[in-house]
Amino acid sequence: MNFLDGHLYPENQQPLIITAAPYAPGWIPSDFPEDIPITMEDQIQKAVDCYEAGARVLHLHVREEDGKGSKRLSRFNELIAGVRERVPEMIIQVGGSISFAPEEGQPAKWLSDDTRHMLAELKPTPDQVTVTVNTSQMNVTEHAGVDDFRGVSRGFPNLYATYKDMVVPSNPSWYEEHIRRLSAAGIQSEFQVYNMSSFETIERLIRRGVYKGPLVMNWVAISGGMDQANIYNLAHMLRAVPDGAVVTVESSVLNVLPINMIGIALGLHVRCGIEDVLWNQTRTGKMSSVEQIKQLVRIAGEVGRPIATAQQAREIMQIGVFYKTVEETLEKNGFSPNRKGAHQGFLRKQECM
Repeated sequence: MNFLDGHLYPENQQPLIITAAPYAPGWIPSDFPEDIPITMEDQIQKAVDCYEAGARVLHLHVREEDGKGSKRLSRFNELIAGVRERVPEMIIQVGGSISFAPEEGQPAKWLSDDTRHMLAELKPTPDQVTVTVNTSQMNVTEHAGVDDFRGVSRGFPNLYATYKDMVVPSNPSWYEEHIRRLSAAGIQSEFQVYNMSSFETIERLIRRGVYKGPLVMNWVAISGGMDQANIYNLAHMLRAVPDGAVVTVESSVLNVLPINMIGIALGLHVRCGIEDVLWNQTRTGKMSSVEQIKQLVRIAGEVGRPIATAQQAREIMQIGVFYKTVEETLEKNGFSPNRKGAHQGFLRKQECM
């Protein structure tokens, strides 16, 4: 991205889009019973509450009535339909890691590829599904401290070990097919960018025509196989990101607020919610998803950056927009065009005569 004179002035930045992640599949209900919704009505109401607080994107996971994470697509359909009815303007973003909720003492298990592809068949259709590229370690304990997990389930030795060893499986045959199915269903691929190599893979997917749509990404700075939460890693990635891309910053534990503050200042977009952090910055108490949203609204107001309306958020993220050709996709996103006659994504020396 090109940061020109005045890029820190709010009048030169997009209105801020806040993504809320309130369903917390990595926690159990007893970790924060006041804020983890269990019944379907409470899960729908949580979306309403987040929207009214200022969030415009809902990162959606689903629980069963017993509080365990749901793996049933019918349950996802039910929640999506309920949110659509109550807050039709909200952008619904389904989390692609839909089995990220191990029971106590059990290892995390991912669904089969065929089942994961069924996210493209959800009805009503969500606006976005998160897509990872490249299999990666997802050790969500690595940059956390002992106090981040004290008194909650992730501090249980067996669950701590499970999350420490967690891996996100995302090989090329999986994500290429998944992107094609999502696009065919009119669902935007919302890419999870863990580091420069994952971003470079996404660029190659665009250059080869696997994905033809707006480049909308989350920079996931949670360490443990993904970027550490610091300004150098973020700046390194942003140097490569084209001007037409939409970037949301995401972190975990007490890194969430400072990374979001950096994102607000730079004109990027932000994500918060108890999926990412339970505690306030002094760990003197837990902080609900709605409280986290209101905190970001206040901070954005103090630097003069307005919160996006629902319509503005859809226009910025270009929900429902797809392109016809590779060339159009590159141009609209701000990438340089493909080199004529080259094998896209590979360096190729001229053959010796």
